[in-house]
Amino acid sequence: MMTKNEWREKARSSLRKLEDHHKRQLSFQMMHRLFKSSLWENSQVIGITVARGDEWPTVPIIEKAWQENKEVAVPKCVPKEKHMEFYKITDLDQLEIVYFGLREPNPAKSVYTDKNEIDLLIVPGLFFNESGYRIGFGGGYYDRYLADFQGITVSLAAEHQIETEIPVEPFDIPVQYICTEKRYLRCK
Repeated sequence: MMTKNEWREKARSSLRKLEDHHKRQLSFQMMHRLFKSSLWENSQVIGITVARGDEWPTVPIIEKAWQENKEVAVPKCVPKEKHMEFYKITDLDQLEIVYFGLREPNPAKSVYTDKNEIDLLIVPGLFFNESGYRIGFGGGYYDRYLADFQGITVSLAAEHQIETEIPVEPFDIPVQYICTEKRYLRCK
């Protein structure tokens, strides 16, 4: 069986190979399915990362949330302590570029948000199984954050990112739902 790092490289390679038109189409279908869900409709505070590079775009989700008068909380990583904190933003100008080109909230321009305030957390990942376990981008930030998270978790993934067998470790925390271009999967 492949290691998590080998899975990550396989996923990145596959996402890089997607033609822009096809990637936009898949992304639109996933977002459309998310926006029509009761999870989205019943949530007031959305936790979401600001995607970069080959990741599925998240800025359209952030903008849709604002259009619907929802609040948006974006994570800021604290590498020395290996944890994340979320901050509410009302404008993309409240983000700053940090290491590896990540865009994170500037704490001086945004509002700290306790995890109990987040209704729906959109969790990034590269591969998933139908039980909701995922291979993320490495670092374990989300697994640590999810350990005592009480809200609803959902991930956006193309069908080709759903695998039957991926490595799962004892500290991995599954998401509750996966939204693909074809279905809304309630994880086991």
